[in-house]
Amino acid sequence: MSVPEGFAPHFRQSPLTQPWEPLYSRTTDEAVIIGLRAGETHCNSRGLVHGGLISALADNAMGLSAGLGLNAAGGLVTVSLAVDFLGAAKPGQWLEFTTAFAKRGRTLCFAQLFVTADGETVARANATFRVIGG
Repeated sequence: MSVPEGFAPHFRQSPLTQPWEPLYSRTTDEAVIIGLRAGETHCNSRGLVHGGLISALADNAMGLSAGLGLNAAGGLVTVSLAVDFLGAAKPGQWLEFTTAFAKRGRTLCFAQLFVTADGETVARANATFRVIGG
């Protein structure tokens, strides 16, 4: 399946996201946008993309976006995460996790993100991150 122009294999891998590969990302001046082509392995028993996957990748994209330009030796850790599910994503759809807003501070960062499936919004998320080190 095709990957939209500008996306490359995601630069940040972890044991949690490894089963969901391949993941893709694109970095702008303001955000790290994560994308993936939804497959059967991303779905719940109803055949829809699992909310846990959406939540985890939203957290990942917002954390990376909030950390852009910060001198945080220890990175960021999530303090709070809220996800509102507004629709459903299905296998075969291209999912994008786009941080729309990030307020970067010395000790706390705040972010808001939208998840789209083939361009239609299916979730929105808000998070607060604690800056570790610096």
